[in-house]
Amino acid sequence: MRSSNRPSPAAASPARTPVRSRTTRTVAVGLGLAAALGLAACASPAASSDGGGSEAAAIRSVNVIAPADPGGGWDQTARAIAQVLTDEGIVSSAPVQNIGGAGGTVGLASLANETDPATLMITGLVMVGAVETNASEVRIEDMTPIARLTEEALVLVVPASSPYTTTEDLVDAIVEQGAAISVTGGSAGGADHILAGMLLTEAGVDPADIPSTLNYIPNSGGGEAVTMLLGNTVQAGISGVGEFVEQIEAGELRALAVSSPERVDLLPDTPTLAEEGYDVELTNWRGLLAPGGLSDDESDALRTLVTDLHGTGAWTDTLEQKGWADAFLVGDEFSSFLDGNIDEVSQTLQTIGLVSS
Repeated sequence: MRSSNRPSPAAASPARTPVRSRTTRTVAVGLGLAAALGLAACASPAASSDGGGSEAAAIRSVNVIAPADPGGGWDQTARAIAQVLTDEGIVSSAPVQNIGGAGGTVGLASLANETDPATLMITGLVMVGAVETNASEVRIEDMTPIARLTEEALVLVVPASSPYTTTEDLVDAIVEQGAAISVTGGSAGGADHILAGMLLTEAGVDPADIPSTLNYIPNSGGGEAVTMLLGNTVQAGISGVGEFVEQIEAGELRALAVSSPERVDLLPDTPTLAEEGYDVELTNWRGLLAPGGLSDDESDALRTLVTDLHGTGAWTDTLEQKGWADAFLVGDEFSSFLDGNIDEVSQTLQTIGLVSS
């Protein structure tokens, strides 16, 4: 830990609840027939034959919604899911649709009106925060929770030509210069925005002053963020490691720190925020929702499909390639996690001044 004259976290702001979970568990879910989902009368390709799982019928086709523009983490996750589902023969087709806007709440509203129960939409920490900051009338709680799949560290980056070589350099510049330093990240109230707010709170900024101190510029996806950073229209960026790793490895962006408890394999030379002297951890989870109002058979069918996906070697390879941590939860365990995460994020957003209490 480095020493500084900044106030301690306790003096700088009220106690906050870290938005994170490290539990990874695999749960087998039984499946009844769901005619409305178009189930085939055959065993699921990934069903266990050694007594470790239950024989299940398979969904022939599933729609996958990425509630963001192409190029970002949600889009990458949706397309990875669709590819594994079809390559492994779990379904015959899994078309991906992008419905971007407002931190995923536009896609959430679309899901609320979806009539096809064989539909899965990517969700995650970003959407939990966006629901609060956008005061969305449609809420995650109105949907059917299916599973949590991954966790990913965030990375704080600057252009390679930037004068800021450490996290402290950048944070101190934001504190001193305010709006003159612009930071791009995902949607307002999402994981990237939360992390920026937590860093300023750690630096001693009063939560009430964060909205006026932090010049946060939301972007619609990883591709736009890279364009802004390489064009030097913003001074820094925050996103999932997988969205910036190519430019970091190419020497176009400089990684200052990652937000995970430990260094990540994709960026082994990049320190954690804790190593940089900031008592901040935040991992961005992603999972799947289905439309609300599904029958037990319909929701069980989707949960079994996702359990089958998770059990494939192809999905394990995808996690390794993307640098995503396996954070699988399904059924009641995911529902309980989601309820707790919604409460935690709401409290954290209030603590760092991004929403009013």
